Amino acid sequence: MSEEENKDEKTNRATDRILDSGSIVVGNGKHLIQCMTIIGQIEGHIILPSQNKTTKYEHVIPQLVSIEEDPDIEGLLLLLNTVGGDVEAGLALAELIAGMKKPTVSIVLGGGHSIGVPLAVAAKHSFIVPSATMTLHPVRMNGLTLGVPQTLDYFERMQKRITTFVTEHSNISAERLTELSMNTQELVLDIGSVLEGNDAVREGLIDSLGSLSDAIGCLYKMIDENKKKGKKKTPAAQKAAKRK
Repeated sequence: MSEEENKDEKTNRATDRILDSGSIVVGNGKHLIQCMTIIGQIEGHIILPSQNKTTKYEHVIPQLVSIEEDPDIEGLLLLLNTVGGDVEAGLALAELIAGMKKPTVSIVLGGGHSIGVPLAVAAKHSFIVPSATMTLHPVRMNGLTLGVPQTLDYFERMQKRITTFVTEHSNISAERLTELSMNTQELVLDIGSVLEGNDAVREGLIDSLGSLSDAIGCLYKMIDENKKKGKKKTPAAQKAAKRK
């Protein structure tokens, strides 16, 4: 196979990977990183209509496991432009991302609304572009809902799970997050708040304001720091760690 044919084959494989899963391994730069997109609506246990742009959580979960276990992939870049979706599915993905040992960086493009907020802050460092927005609002449910105290208690406990996760992985307090989520003065047909890029950083929800190059630069820096820490371990120290 000629060099040109080999390049064409690699390009076709990369294109197929993007079409199938919305992710791609990028290895032409300083480090080998995985780029993953969370776009549209996060699909959970119920299949959404075909005209909806969705991210299927059953596709993303094995990808995250594969990235964490692949010794060649050095970091994960997460691109977010989502309107939210299934709460438990989104929170499950956020927990997996937060539990990864490899360097992870997220960047909010367009919007990171609703359950997209935990996904954005789950990375070890989060970015948002100036034109992007993040919508904070309380948990809601579609379809038949029983108007009984147990339902309200269920909503309250689910909201607490989300609030706890977001505050543990960002610099916003639980009180301020609740205040923004329960705001009745901003949205016409709903309660909550819309934070633009600068506001999201000022509130402590997102770590930094920046673009793609800033996010990649931050990820590369984290990878370099991890490598330096690994080199500092002497053979004796590594043996001692294995004994433990």
